[in-house]
Amino acid sequence: MIRSVNRGGIILMALILAGCINRQLPPAKTPAPVTPAQPTEPVQPPPPVQPPVEVVPQPPRMASLNWDASMQPLVAQMLQVDGITPGSVLLVDRIKNSTNGNVQTAKATAALQNALSNNDKFTLVTAQQLSLARQTLGLSPEDSLTSRSKAIGLARYVGAQYVLYSNASGDVKSPSLQMQLMLVQTGEIIWSGNGDVQY
Repeated sequence: MIRSVNRGGIILMALILAGCINRQLPPAKTPAPVTPAQPTEPVQPPPPVQPPVEVVPQPPRMASLNWDASMQPLVAQMLQVDGITPGSVLLVDRIKNSTNGNVQTAKATAALQNALSNNDKFTLVTAQQLSLARQTLGLSPEDSLTSRSKAIGLARYVGAQYVLYSNASGDVKSPSLQMQLMLVQTGEIIWSGNGDVQY
């Protein structure tokens, strides 16, 4: 009887212990499925952002002044003046700008001298003579003879008998030309003419 109790107790004890052990052990976990790593494509950087192209508006084209065509009729009128001894020396200085803007006086003066270059009445004071006279008298090469007396003084210095005093005036977009041919000895105006500058 004792043996059977002991045997039963041992079995009971073994079962209890087995139950305790089973409760303490965590249940076996199944391993997570392993997926092989796929090679990834290299990440392309985004293209650089281009700054917007700034379009600069074109300034309106200004019609260019035709100085050569503008000088010819006035010079033709002046050469009709009677009483001028052929071969007389004429001083042509820079055209004075009296317009409301910037006029290409150097271009206009060159056109005037060009219009007079092949005439049979006047011998022109050369650019070299004029430059030397200006330097001697202390006048700037850019100084247009703003007064008639200044023009006559320079003409006397270079030995000219006549001086052509020219002026561009009015609106810079459509200036008009005034010319006066003066006798150096007396300052008398022996011819004057005017006309619009052509395009």
